[in-house]
Amino acid sequence: MNPFTFQAPANILFEARAARKISDLVGHYRARHVMLVTDKGVRAAGLTRDVEAALVGDGVTLTVFDDVVADPPSEVVEAAVALCRERGIDLVLSIGGGSALDTAKLVAYLARTPDRLEDIYGVGLAKGERLPLILAPTTAGTGSEVTPIAIVTTPTTEKKGVVSPKLIPDWAVLDPELTLGLPAHVTAATGIDAMVHAIEAYTSKVRKNPMSDQLARQALALLSANVRTVCRDGQDLEARSQMLLGSMLAGMAFANAPVAAVHALAYPIGAIFHVPHGLSNALVLPHVLEFNLPAAEALYAELAGIVRPGLPAEAPAARARAFIDEVAAICRDCEVPASLTAVGIGRDDLKKLAEDAMKQTRLLVNNPRPLAYDDAYAIYSAAFEGSNRALRATHG
Repeated sequence: MNPFTFQAPANILFEARAARKISDLVGHYRARHVMLVTDKGVRAAGLTRDVEAALVGDGVTLTVFDDVVADPPSEVVEAAVALCRERGIDLVLSIGGGSALDTAKLVAYLARTPDRLEDIYGVGLAKGERLPLILAPTTAGTGSEVTPIAIVTTPTTEKKGVVSPKLIPDWAVLDPELTLGLPAHVTAATGIDAMVHAIEAYTSKVRKNPMSDQLARQALALLSANVRTVCRDGQDLEARSQMLLGSMLAGMAFANAPVAAVHALAYPIGAIFHVPHGLSNALVLPHVLEFNLPAAEALYAELAGIVRPGLPAEAPAARARAFIDEVAAICRDCEVPASLTAVGIGRDDLKKLAEDAMKQTRLLVNNPRPLAYDDAYAIYSAAFEGSNRALRATHG
């Protein structure tokens, strides 16, 4: 067996109404001045109201930073860091989606160190200390609450990642009630994003390991069994709980067996066209799976019975094809747009997308099949047309 390292948060709290215990967790750190990192939509929906009231009631001074936006630009992160330093914050809390959680991770780190944001892009460059950090997701998708990763959009519209165990929170607080208000299209995109995490962790070329494999399989089982349900009925608390658990498990899986070409090709779509990250992933997912099939057939065959329980025993090639077809069916059933044109991308944009995707070397090295510029362009072309015919022809 190959050696591996596995990292995860020291503390995870998972239960309905878990958010009501956040003030008690803050008290354990004797924090007197807390920064809440969130976005205006989450706050307007009332998802932070009870926590804010409990903290203030406990005598905590609260600074709220709610200027987070999707795919957080570096200037937003830097503004939050400056405010954190100015106010003398001694604990960072985030309640929100992946962008808010990622921002909070960086704030907790950068407010405590002399490092600049641009100096820590990459793997393992953030080595200093950070403020205490508590993360509570409001979506079942990114798994950011359990990963050592934060993604930022640079001034040149390139997505860059900071990867360091220093970004793993002290507490991940998962309350499925915080996800009940998500609209169906957000539920679909974030849920499929979590599925991508599980699939790419399972097929990761560089750091695939048995712990991530088990987490990825369990995550994919939970997510594929419940994503259609939560898209139809967003108030189904049990299905929402299963999705949130699946998202967390997938996050733990890909935190230790990193994601690959789906994310590499999704990042430029989000950075250039401001398409939400989960939707960007969903738009290219079936086409990347098709491209990877020659190298990942055995692994896809192993996952086929998870997404399609009761699948008859067949040859690996048939099971791998059934896996790709079922993932595509989930995307259709959850009403994910069928092509890039639905999000305003034209054929003339594909060259720039492919060029930017090739800059994601941190991710592409994990892909089970080597991917060059022409391959990226072909995948984007298939996503633009909403068809895998050309990609299937390349399999011979």
